[in-house]
Amino acid sequence: MFKFFKDPKWFIWAYIGSAIILSSIWVQVQIDVKINEWFGEFYDMIQEALSAPNAITIEEYWASLLSFITLAGMYVAVAVLVSYFTNHFLFRWRTSMVEWYHSVYDKARKIEGASQRVQEDTIKFSRIMESLGTSLIEALMILVEFMPILFGLSIGIPIFFFGEWEYGLVVGALLWSIGGTLFLVGLGLILRLVGIEYDLQKQEAAYRKLLVIAEDDETVRPKTLEELFNDVRQIHFLSYIRYLYFDIGRIAFLQANVLSAYVFLAPAIVAGVVTLGVMQQIIRAFGRVEGSMQYLLKAWPTIIELASVYKRLREFESKIEQVGMEETSKI
Repeated sequence: MFKFFKDPKWFIWAYIGSAIILSSIWVQVQIDVKINEWFGEFYDMIQEALSAPNAITIEEYWASLLSFITLAGMYVAVAVLVSYFTNHFLFRWRTSMVEWYHSVYDKARKIEGASQRVQEDTIKFSRIMESLGTSLIEALMILVEFMPILFGLSIGIPIFFFGEWEYGLVVGALLWSIGGTLFLVGLGLILRLVGIEYDLQKQEAAYRKLLVIAEDDETVRPKTLEELFNDVRQIHFLSYIRYLYFDIGRIAFLQANVLSAYVFLAPAIVAGVVTLGVMQQIIRAFGRVEGSMQYLLKAWPTIIELASVYKRLREFESKIEQVGMEETSKI
């Protein structure tokens, strides 16, 4: 799976491409920081405008909106280009995997579900790596950029439970995020979601193989197909139940998450020690830091799918090596 980074043929795409993606995501985060500053200035201007008639001019108001449109336009342009380039980057990664599987397909074809591993799982692997990989890098960069901002904004502001401790907001976000993440990871392990995803794909592969055989062999009777599809149905229904329990915990936590920043800021808001603009800056920065810390929590269903795909491909490659060793021993 990772020969892409070892084969000299793919050096430019693997390393130069990775550098381009990293630098582009860094630019996106820098623009996001500027947008966060804009929110603070804009809402302070709104508060000033509402406090007294004609406190600001219409030109100042339009100019502020135009500055946001400029920043948002830059963000969209960079995000679109990053997404386009990342798609090409990951297709090259998939190509490197497929080329190796093709080179050993004389051995691979003897393994159950080989066609599905080479065609379907390589697609899934590249697509999941796109969403998880870029979001992980972005989450780390956001933490690096927004943590100091949140530190600066929280100095001298009373925070629920932490008082005026300058690290209160950051520690609060950390405790809330880690607690929620551990809760959902534990729930996923208890429900054995990775295992159920693996079993589901295994049953689907067996069902599809028999359908393919039935296209050419009329001796395969519908009863056999029905029995096999019943196995598929059972594993799907079992997965639905387990994901139901998991989603109850995940969605409930994410809904409670909406109020977390307001809970921590309650003493400061009630005491009136922050302006509307500063409050917006803090809430947005808190949300960005908290969201980055909750990377595992939000991406957990996708991580489960990736773990299942990785497990299948790893098992497939091990079997290819085993077949090769058996053939060598016969010579």
